[in-house]
Amino acid sequence: MAKNPIKIAPSILSADFSHLGFALDICEEGGADYIHIDVMDNHFVPNLTIGPVVVKSIRHLTKSFFDVHLMVERPEDLINPFVDAGADGITFHVEAAENPGRVIDLIRSANKQIGISLKPQTSFSMIEPFLDQIDLLLIMSVEPGFGGQEYIPSSTRKIKDIHQRLIEFGLRDRIILEVDGGIKLINAEEVVKAGADILVAGSEIFQSENPVQTIQKFKALGVT
Repeated sequence: MAKNPIKIAPSILSADFSHLGFALDICEEGGADYIHIDVMDNHFVPNLTIGPVVVKSIRHLTKSFFDVHLMVERPEDLINPFVDAGADGITFHVEAAENPGRVIDLIRSANKQIGISLKPQTSFSMIEPFLDQIDLLLIMSVEPGFGGQEYIPSSTRKIKDIHQRLIEFGLRDRIILEVDGGIKLINAEEVVKAGADILVAGSEIFQSENPVQTIQKFKALGVT
């Protein structure tokens, strides 16, 4: 089990887009820590989701932390629009950025949480040069693009390995490990034991009979 209570970031990608306010109410009632907002551009990944206008429209509905995950080409073009819309943290894909350092600088200059993400087949070595500049590392446990996918079993070993590497670098206490993709109640404990600090869950929460209770069940996994 985790030494600290696990944090839960429901992904509103799996919520009813015609009732996003209701989805945010569910997250708040369940005690969710972050609201995970998946941004896709139909170029970096084969799907098109929401943009800054939608984020701005729901920002006033909650004080929860908006965890914006950019699955887009040229992420540097969208940092300021999402900052202006109300993002609290912005995570981008190292595979999508020609100059990851520039993207990091843009997020830092806006005084927002800096996150960087790895697709399942991307080597940890891709982000090693930027570890001392980020706050959060998002490990994808499915191929990004669509919600409702099955967790890739080999992700558990990858999470463990990255967790250990961060310890070796003396950065484990400073970098948050977030895991996104196929997270369900039946595999969440495995992911937490591997080293995750934050679990992103979408369909498991919003397609359950009792989403509030499901969030609470996830959070109970972090109680020692």
